[in-house]
Amino acid sequence: MSVRGAKLSMTGNADQFKNAFREEGREVLVDLESALLELNESRGDLELVGRVFRALHTIKGSGSMFGFEELAAFTHNLETAFDEVRNGRLQIGSELIDLTLSALDQIRAMLEEGAAGAAEADPAACAEILANVRRLSGKPERQPVKEKAALSIADAETPSGAPKGEMREWAIHFAPGPDFMLNGANPLMQLRELRQLGELSVTPSMAAVPPLSELDPERCYVSWEMRLETRAERDAICDVFIFVEDSCEWLIQPASNVASNSAGTAPACAADLTATALEEKRVNVGRRATDKPDNASSLRVPAAKLDQFVDLVGEMVTVQARLSELAARRDDPEVTEVSEEIERLTSALRENSMNIRMTPIRATFEKFRRLVHDLARDLGKDVELTIEGAETELDKTVIDQLGDPLMHLIRNSMDHGIEPRAVRAADGKRPTATIHLSARHSGASVLIGVSDDGGGIDAEAVRSRAIEKGLVAAGDPLTEAEIFALLFEPGFSTAKQVTDVSGRGVGMDVVRQKVESLRGSIEVTSKPGAGTSVILRLPLTLAIIDGLLVSVGDACFVLPLANTLECIELTREDRKRANGRQLANVRGELVPYISLRQYFNIRTEPPPIEQIMFVETEQGRFGFVVDRVLGDCQTVIKNLGRFYRHVQVVSGATILGNGTVALILDPERLVHEAVRAIVHGPRGRPVAEAGNTGRSKGRQVIAA
Repeated sequence: MSVRGAKLSMTGNADQFKNAFREEGREVLVDLESALLELNESRGDLELVGRVFRALHTIKGSGSMFGFEELAAFTHNLETAFDEVRNGRLQIGSELIDLTLSALDQIRAMLEEGAAGAAEADPAACAEILANVRRLSGKPERQPVKEKAALSIADAETPSGAPKGEMREWAIHFAPGPDFMLNGANPLMQLRELRQLGELSVTPSMAAVPPLSELDPERCYVSWEMRLETRAERDAICDVFIFVEDSCEWLIQPASNVASNSAGTAPACAADLTATALEEKRVNVGRRATDKPDNASSLRVPAAKLDQFVDLVGEMVTVQARLSELAARRDDPEVTEVSEEIERLTSALRENSMNIRMTPIRATFEKFRRLVHDLARDLGKDVELTIEGAETELDKTVIDQLGDPLMHLIRNSMDHGIEPRAVRAADGKRPTATIHLSARHSGASVLIGVSDDGGGIDAEAVRSRAIEKGLVAAGDPLTEAEIFALLFEPGFSTAKQVTDVSGRGVGMDVVRQKVESLRGSIEVTSKPGAGTSVILRLPLTLAIIDGLLVSVGDACFVLPLANTLECIELTREDRKRANGRQLANVRGELVPYISLRQYFNIRTEPPPIEQIMFVETEQGRFGFVVDRVLGDCQTVIKNLGRFYRHVQVVSGATILGNGTVALILDPERLVHEAVRAIVHGPRGRPVAEAGNTGRSKGRQVIAA
């Protein structure tokens, strides 16, 4: 390889390592922010202090390793402060927590430096934060160290804040492995950190340097034998090697052990003893009790590649459906056998691809701790965030779009739902209010809940505001659910004044639009004086679903299998007995149904015997009348495009085995639209007289 080619390769590797560090850094910052906010509530929890310290140490060490020198120098000061806390020399207070949270915002900016659209760190804000941190920790001002490749060990700065404790001397062996520098590490970083712990004497060894013709310029052949005189504990010295422990040889022993063994009668030298100790370490590595077991391996894959993989699996599902239909027409046992085997493999591949995209919602929930903390401070309220079901998994694509809706719901609860301290005290409530985030599975859906123990929603105030804005007429009969649904209309707000948090009527409209774009639904319940709960019902995945294929005339539709309950026949005699009412008698219970032929205005004659597919919706059981049930199918969801973006009752389309297109129906929206057509008129579209906003009311409307 030419010199220029080698430089390009090294540059490419550096960019790759930096991107990997950014990805891991984002995760560490989320965990760090969560730990800080928990620590704000439990200030005596030493485990949380250790968690914060380790996160800061990880960011600092990895930042130094991958060239984020300003980030590493900035984080070092925070790490020093929490080391003081860990050693009992500094107390946790609101000021330290707030300073560290402000510092995290600057660290995020440094981490994303160079990325498109990323905000830049504010040098003045960074300087002010560091000055306040040093004031709290009692550390004097010092100049940051800029580490360069040509920096010698003697040039490294010895910090003024040396650990305080019993002075001990340690013998340290450090030998970088073959891949040490290829992984982006720099041995000078470890030497500098050791010097920061105390007085360090270093003896380099060049014994492993090969002849010039065999020299690998990307490998470090030097090893070091060191003596460190420090008051730090052994764990603090081990932390120096925490990022490189798998790519180098390192050993830490009390210097007295090495000295006494070397002075014995046996012809052993310190180097021999070190070699023996290293061999024992290789046999039994021995992690510290605080370390997590490294018994799992994982592979980072860019989201774009994963999406492409799922798309290809979706195409395979479509082709497999065509093959199955072809095999059915051919009536060839050999072709049928191959088709069934491919169907089995495709089904397994589809399940695995979906599982790969499933991720826990914990990270999304945890990032709102900071939002609640900051808003509580700005609004002068005492609020705690509780989380339930953080391990609930759903499609990463869904999780990525949940941030904005949840943020607006939480901001609305903080501003409108949670009462001021004086009001809560007068009502006999706890001084500290609670916002509860929850997640749980429900069939093929996930229920995301945002609830508070605030003052609740004044339904009459909402209704009056809606009449004032012309959204409803004064005499319109509205259920409580319909009144609460008005909160999600564009520009609707009951706030008497606009604040920095809310009052413009924009947030809740964003919530509705985003949830509907995810083929989800919203349910609001509230009790005056007791709080409000908003439940978002979202699909587990947006890519492939199990469906039930039905036909009406020449048109085909897909109903999500997870919603489907059962199927019964509907004859012409059954229609006559119902006297024109679209009600079916199911084991003594009257259940309303919707004729898809009538709803979609399909101008064909129905067969003598139709089928009613019953589904479970938020409003109860409803039926959909179809001509035939063709069977279940694995459905690859395709978007209909921007031209059909306002068609709410259809969540997408799929390509069938014969090449035709079938619309995927959304039962929830279909029932909702049918009920609204009954109550407010057809709005220019033929709609069946079925549906409800509550079981009893829906049946009264149908029977009327």
